[in-house]
Amino acid sequence: MKRIIVLLGLVLFLTSSYASARQNLREVFKNNEAIIYTLNIRNFASVDKDYNGIIEVENGDKIGTFVGAKEKLKDLAMQNINTIYLLPITPAGKLKALGTAGSLYAMDEFDKISPELDEQNNDKTVYQEAREFIEEAHRLNMNVILDLPSCGSYDLALRKPDWFILNNKKEPIIPADWTDVRLFKIYNQDRSLNKTTLNNFKSFVDMTLELGFDGIRADVAAIKPPNFWREITKYARNKNKNFFFLAEANVEWDNPAPNGVSYYSSVPELLSAGFDSYYASWSDFKNVKTKAEFENKINKNLKILKRYKDKSTISAFATHDQQAPILRGKNYWNMVLWLNATLKSNMYFLDGFSVGDDFTYDYEGKIASRSYTDDEFYFVHSGMFDIFNYNAQVRAKYPYLKNNYLKAINFRKTQQDLIQNGKFNFLKHNNNNIFAYSITNKEKELIVVGSLDEQNIQKTSVKSKYLQKESLFSLIHTKKHPQLNQDMMEVELEPLEIQVYLISLAGFPIK
Repeated sequence: MKRIIVLLGLVLFLTSSYASARQNLREVFKNNEAIIYTLNIRNFASVDKDYNGIIEVENGDKIGTFVGAKEKLKDLAMQNINTIYLLPITPAGKLKALGTAGSLYAMDEFDKISPELDEQNNDKTVYQEAREFIEEAHRLNMNVILDLPSCGSYDLALRKPDWFILNNKKEPIIPADWTDVRLFKIYNQDRSLNKTTLNNFKSFVDMTLELGFDGIRADVAAIKPPNFWREITKYARNKNKNFFFLAEANVEWDNPAPNGVSYYSSVPELLSAGFDSYYASWSDFKNVKTKAEFENKINKNLKILKRYKDKSTISAFATHDQQAPILRGKNYWNMVLWLNATLKSNMYFLDGFSVGDDFTYDYEGKIASRSYTDDEFYFVHSGMFDIFNYNAQVRAKYPYLKNNYLKAINFRKTQQDLIQNGKFNFLKHNNNNIFAYSITNKEKELIVVGSLDEQNIQKTSVKSKYLQKESLFSLIHTKKHPQLNQDMMEVELEPLEIQVYLISLAGFPIK
């Protein structure tokens, strides 16, 4: 057996300082340096006095506000988060609603902040409080982007029916199964862009710019045509050339809102229209079962990014639209974490991920003691982040996971140059249930191996030409040391286990 030196303690990092100086967000994403933290203001700093998971203001509980959220920003900075992504802050519709607060995505006004996010114990407006939240994030070297909902609330459709696409019965169209929202009119009968919709979206841009946001995440961006987005991105950048746009779009999606949508923008079309980044193809990662399927997802995005060299993706393995990874076990949670840390993409984390919140709620489906909408039930998507009710802060179900979360983030920061500029390769092996890839430069090789089987132990021999050299071999994330034989690394993986190794090719310890 080949003689190697193992460095067990190489990356037992501790976070002790704020993220590096705040940079132009478009450049941050282009260089795959973003570490994104997604949060919902109305629950991020809420107060749940009786710990029943739901915020009942009449019982002395408190809905989260920008003031409360501002006080928690330092903790995010200490985690090396450099990009905060806020779920929608616009008022939510209350009619034909889902949940007792109304979905965050049932936008009732374009250029207003929901008054529920206002701190009542001061004389400041909610706009002043939002601006101070953003200013504090900037002081801590974090950029902030805001979610732009794709559709309007049913309430808004009743007030402004001419803003919406109508069916043969002159009723606003429901997109897909999103019963609480209606589709905005994009085209006029002569196929020209509808000026009212354009101006409404521009008013949202104006609000974000006035508040000091650094960019926008466009919800279901693909159900609006490229010429619409070209107008919006151009409008924003005429006011701030560095303003950033992230598209919720995926190279593998079919039309996610087919009812009434006669167009569907591809990822290349959206990038050409001014978007800087989009969602990589991981929304259905739990369904990926083979090496070929895994590699195909990566190759599809590599093909696009080769063409659009100044664009990027985000590692959207676990967004608010997906079930919590911890529900499939700690091995899968770690797989999501370390794929985030090692793929050439911008890292993405949802509030609650780092401490293993499984987003299962005791109040799910129960009749509410009080509702602020016409829905009498606590509606949620089981196992997903609650965007429909006034709910408590995320729960630390597995608080010890945070150590590994911080380790992965700091590993990515220390190895950013390798991951961004190194050569990516799929490694050869003969087990179709396992994926394996490496990233190399002149000094180091990063090796990542994972099992896609959720029931059985899997074994294989992974080939890497660099294992022929005697080198310093660091165990970054693994439960056991692999067996080495010539240029082969023999690995054994538990169901859904991921293993990460770093090898020095220069004969001295890795920095």
